[in-house]
Amino acid sequence: MRAELTLDTVEDTQAWGARLGRCLRAGDLLLLTGDLGAGKTTLTQGIAEGLGVRGPITSPTFVIARVHPSLVGGPALVHVDAYRLGGFAELDDLDLDADLADSVTVVEWGHGLAEGLAEDYLEVTLTGADRRRVTVEGHGPRWTGAAAGELGTLLAG
Repeated sequence: MRAELTLDTVEDTQAWGARLGRCLRAGDLLLLTGDLGAGKTTLTQGIAEGLGVRGPITSPTFVIARVHPSLVGGPALVHVDAYRLGGFAELDDLDLDADLADSVTVVEWGHGLAEGLAEDYLEVTLTGADRRRVTVEGHGPRWTGAAAGELGTLLAG
């Protein structure tokens, strides 16, 4: 499953992220890709809102990973910034697989690094600064089955 959409403002990016967050469940892995300033953390803020987790959501660049517990009885959000990691071995040292089944995990700068964490994942690529072009590609059975239809509806409007 692959789809594209355009988000005109920061607020649109956060609002779409919140709708996406409401579709996610424990065990979901998202890889966010895009240049600096493309909106990866902005999108994660929206996802966090949709999940109902404790914030604030800021870029984890210097701490590498943050866990945001649920305020509504849902899954926690594990927010990872892989920008400074030197490879999969350093990512593996974070023991993210211990949290994957019970959390929604978002890995910024995850392309080419975090795909091996799970068979099922969404790769979200953002381009642009203010007006963003978003490409979403689902991988694995989770995103080719019923959830693909739900995600397709989300992408359509």
